[in-house]
Amino acid sequence: MARTPKAPRILTHAQIWSALDRLAGRAGLSASGLAKKSGLDPTTFNKSKRITADGRERWPSTESVAKALAATSSSIDSFVQLIGDTARTVQTVPRLGFAQAGTGSHFDDDGFPAGKGWDEMALPSVNDEHAFALEISDDQMRPVYRDGDVIVVSPATAIRRGDRVVVRTVDGVVGELKRRTAKALELQPLTPGQADRTLAAADVAWIARIMWTSQ
Repeated sequence: MARTPKAPRILTHAQIWSALDRLAGRAGLSASGLAKKSGLDPTTFNKSKRITADGRERWPSTESVAKALAATSSSIDSFVQLIGDTARTVQTVPRLGFAQAGTGSHFDDDGFPAGKGWDEMALPSVNDEHAFALEISDDQMRPVYRDGDVIVVSPATAIRRGDRVVVRTVDGVVGELKRRTAKALELQPLTPGQADRTLAAADVAWIARIMWTSQ
């Protein structure tokens, strides 16, 4: 009996863009950084360019993909491998500098990314569509976090005592949650030698758990 041939695998819009995100991540670049290095407009690979104003999927051109491969010294075979692997290994998340997180309108009332100023980066999947990344830009939290580290934060994940968290206040706070009541939060700073800090609940816009760290 003759075997029925298998239907060819159809590449999806999400797979192609995720592969480009992973290509950028392997080169230590954001989506816009990859586009710029490829000699393209910095917004070419941005998430906002992947869907048209009327909701249609916009695919990257073969020319832009070729330029991205050349810019990262990658082969077409390696890109095909990324397409096959990316769905189960990589997640693209919004990224912002930690110093910026306490200024401007970068978050909504629930602590989810909003507004302008966000970049993007591909990271090992944290299986959380609401996750975002903050890049540390100084050494004030040494030895736990250093300049250049990226922390991945989830505003939708349950928080327990002992979790490392980001607390949105006027200046932004990172620490280990010691105690939480209806009126206050008690945090243990990550920097050795610093005293515990108590924040009035009224001064906290939102609190989110740190899920993953790139060091």
